[in-house]
Amino acid sequence: MKILFLNGPNLNLLGQREPEIYGHTTLADIEANVRERADELKAEIDFRQSNLEGELVGWIQQAKGKFDVIVINAAAYTHTSIALRDAIAATGVPTIEIHLSNVHAREEFRHKSLIAPVCRGQITGFGHKSYILGLEAAIDVKVSK
Repeated sequence: MKILFLNGPNLNLLGQREPEIYGHTTLADIEANVRERADELKAEIDFRQSNLEGELVGWIQQAKGKFDVIVINAAAYTHTSIALRDAIAATGVPTIEIHLSNVHAREEFRHKSLIAPVCRGQITGFGHKSYILGLEAAIDVKVSK
């Protein structure tokens, strides 16, 4: 099983950016935790981050035929990117949306996800553990297909 983890804008600043919301764990720490759990579950992962919407779209498009599932923390693009939504819909690769914070308990503009309707599910509000839950959900999605 191959799972593509995509991370959107500003997630490279985790650990230093608004730790009261996002915690002190860095993206590198999260990746290490996900890799360790993926090894236990016999899953292969590719972990990427970009601040560029077009790069994320390109990676989603390239995932078809190469990855079984995508786990995406689109960050701010969750609420603004029709391009990401369309790329997810076009590829047909099962996709799971994740967030560190509970976006539904934050500012109103964060309550609407443009990508949620084309994702298999959404995991939100569990901090860095949202990534492990996303990994486990990805395996579940593939197994129950």
